[in-house]
Amino acid sequence: MYLDYKKPTQRPLDRVGVTELDEYVNPMGCAIARTALRVLIEEKMVERSAELGAYFLTLLQTLRSSDLKDVRGKGLWIGIELCSPARPYCEALKEEGILCKETHDRVIRIAPPLIIGRQEVDWAFERITKVIQRH
Repeated sequence: MYLDYKKPTQRPLDRVGVTELDEYVNPMGCAIARTALRVLIEEKMVERSAELGAYFLTLLQTLRSSDLKDVRGKGLWIGIELCSPARPYCEALKEEGILCKETHDRVIRIAPPLIIGRQEVDWAFERITKVIQRH
């Protein structure tokens, strides 16, 4: 259904302060969203995320360091909790080619793209191991 946003009775989002619906009913935006969802489904990215995330998490849980408190995750969203601030680790990982973010001061948050492969996970694990052991 395509909304005629010029009719006041069809502007339900006005109640929350949105004055223009162009972003919400734009046919191009809808087509892009549908294509993105189709790619997620056809390429089984959710299933791959679960599979590779479990593999990555298993690797990361083998890390040993006095500064390492916990490793946890769901799919490819992984957190490495430390006993000290995570920022120096994140900066060192950036120098190794891994982009990550410190969260809640002591957690390294890793969220690789859904198109990552097993070889890239292994590559990242080698660099993460190097940084964790160096600090």
